[in-house]
Amino acid sequence: MGSENTGANVPTRHPAAPVEVPGLRPFAMLMGIGAPDAEQWAAMGTSLLVGDEPMDALVDWMLTTGMATTRPLFEQALHTGIDSVPDAPAPLRAFFAAVETTPPWVNERTLRHGEQVLRRGGYDGLYLARDVSFLGGYLASGFNKTLLRTGALEKGPAQRFAETMQWALDVQNGMEKFGPGYRSTLHVRFVHSLVRRHVGAMPDWDGDAWGLPINQTDMAATLVGALIAPFIGGMTMGIVPSRADREAAAQLARYVGWLMGVSDEWLPTGFRDSVRILYHCMTAITNPDETTRQLALPMADDPLDWHYPNLPWLRGRIARAQHLSISSMYLGPSAMRKLGLWPYMPPWYPLLRLPVNLARTAAIRISPAARARAEERGLREQEAFQRLLVGSGPATVGMSAHHLQATA
Repeated sequence: MGSENTGANVPTRHPAAPVEVPGLRPFAMLMGIGAPDAEQWAAMGTSLLVGDEPMDALVDWMLTTGMATTRPLFEQALHTGIDSVPDAPAPLRAFFAAVETTPPWVNERTLRHGEQVLRRGGYDGLYLARDVSFLGGYLASGFNKTLLRTGALEKGPAQRFAETMQWALDVQNGMEKFGPGYRSTLHVRFVHSLVRRHVGAMPDWDGDAWGLPINQTDMAATLVGALIAPFIGGMTMGIVPSRADREAAAQLARYVGWLMGVSDEWLPTGFRDSVRILYHCMTAITNPDETTRQLALPMADDPLDWHYPNLPWLRGRIARAQHLSISSMYLGPSAMRKLGLWPYMPPWYPLLRLPVNLARTAAIRISPAARARAEERGLREQEAFQRLLVGSGPATVGMSAHHLQATA
């Protein structure tokens, strides 16, 4: 690869060569995953300009026809299927006929297994998603530029993560057709299309530099980062899923991505392929700038304002140190500096959790009853963490972009 980006149709945010990703590189190397080759690198660059044609075309039709008329039809098809919509318009029927035709590679039993694995994650699974995937994601400034134009700073990090967590809870509570995860994922896909249309039309959006808002490369990294990256981090915190658990989670991520509108080339075919996609994408989109600190600093301080039932001053400061200890351990000093955070915090929380999680992992491996208890405990912990973030307030998926839906 040359010293500069010479691709005719590649945004300038795409670097000339893969960027070092310290937190992921050792794990990728351990699995025998190297840097992307020339073809893979070129694909990631061109995919920065690719959206979600089926949903984008449907949204164009919905807006042209009138959201007041078409949105109720969309919601009915989403909840009860396209066959429940009398005389369904052709664009709506074509879209839902496609998403209701489950791909032949989907194994429903494996999906149920993947949902169970996600539920077992409990507090620590969510912490890894928040403190590593979510916070570390701000190093990808191209995606930040979309977030900031949808009011990310005004909504606040707790609300944004709570909405993402609600989607994850829906996914793990049922990806069967018309189940909560199925509906929630297609709703997110709809909102993504509205955001693409709205942000891409803003006069200050620089498509030549940044590509398309919510493009295929960013979506692939976000998908695998949300559903698979916590497994990578969990292994060094004592959460060691079996090979069957990892592969089930990967197939769940693949089906979720398929419903989300991610192109086939970016859908993981297994756990190792999930790691490859995440590592390769992060080498292409890790480009911190001033937006990185804009979003990371409020998130680091957010635990100070969570909804604690008692001792809020003390618990807020302990929680801030706890979550920074996780981020520091996995992201490393260089990334922490780029996020605008103190480069090193002793990894006291991961070390405290290591023996607890190892003991639970052993129990889960040998006892079906322990697996069932782990799922029940995990779900309780996840719901409790959501309440801690937003109190009694709502955590509706897509609420941060509600103003786009209201004006559509």
